[in-house]
Amino acid sequence: MMPGRFIAFEGGEGMGKSTQARLLAEFLRGEGRSVELTREPGGTPGAEAIRELLLSPPGEGWTLGAEALLFAAARADHVARKIRPAIEAGDWVICDRFLDSSRAYQGRAGGMGDDRVRTLHEIGSGGLVPDVTVVIDAPIGDVAARLVNRDGEESDAIGGRAAEYHASVNAAFLEFARAEPDRFAIVDGRGSVEEVHEKVLDALSRFLGTP
Repeated sequence: MMPGRFIAFEGGEGMGKSTQARLLAEFLRGEGRSVELTREPGGTPGAEAIRELLLSPPGEGWTLGAEALLFAAARADHVARKIRPAIEAGDWVICDRFLDSSRAYQGRAGGMGDDRVRTLHEIGSGGLVPDVTVVIDAPIGDVAARLVNRDGEESDAIGGRAAEYHASVNAAFLEFARAEPDRFAIVDGRGSVEEVHEKVLDALSRFLGTP
């Protein structure tokens, strides 16, 4: 049996990653492929429990180191129990966020450093990286409107951080993509959901091939 493929969606808050990941999964299923749609942090019972701790932290919240370790722990369980088995079974795994989110949020914007984040990933998840990572990029003004529609007046512990933090995150994703063009595809997130979906398919055309 041929191994499956692994596609991740990345980008800052409000870029539409979850919607585009779902639409791609639906498209691939329509093409006759077996697809596992998942997310991070989360995807397994253990990782979903850690997700709750991260997005609604107890007390004063987590230190940077503790936060990075929790993300790495959630990812390790996710990779071991869902992602690797699905790939080995020949499925296509579509994941809303993966390693590069930790690199951008904790490594770059949080100041932990890329090397430390990658070391945690190597220890916990064997250094697994997606076959291709789609980075959704859109102007700040468009994103702000989407976040209001999505969250109203409430944000989780990470989404509610300062604008400077999120600007650093967005810049990091673009820098990663430009540094590794063979592993990343940058997609313009402006336009309707359907228009962005078509851009995603176009960006992945050489990778998707035929069923």
